[in-house]
Amino acid sequence: MTVPDSPAALRAEYEADLRSVIDQYGVDEVATVTDVDRDSLEALLEGDTVSLTLTETAQIQALEDGEPDPEEIETIACEHLLLGMSTAVLDVDAIETELEIDLEAKEVQQKIERRAPMSLEEFVHIQYVIADGTR
Repeated sequence: MTVPDSPAALRAEYEADLRSVIDQYGVDEVATVTDVDRDSLEALLEGDTVSLTLTETAQIQALEDGEPDPEEIETIACEHLLLGMSTAVLDVDAIETELEIDLEAKEVQQKIERRAPMSLEEFVHIQYVIADGTR
């Protein structure tokens, strides 16, 4: 539960977990049961960074034994962000000022509340700011 050195390091942790699932189930199986295209899965498996949504990430993660369904994983992830904001006493304006990506406070709010789609990249950056604020 330590905070990585950067958003890139946090993303690398997520990608390692996703590669593990893809390696375990195979590219063909994962491509069949998720919305992620085969080329993206192969690139991810080879260590490349690919553009994934939080929804697609949850679909891959849900393949692991004992994991909840993708919808629940996505809900838990966003609730975790909200709880982290409470713990760190951060609002979306504070998060906006610390983000290394271009998101306005209103967009951060919409994404955390799942009123707008969120990419894995956006999730990682928001999570990093929140986790860094709880140190």
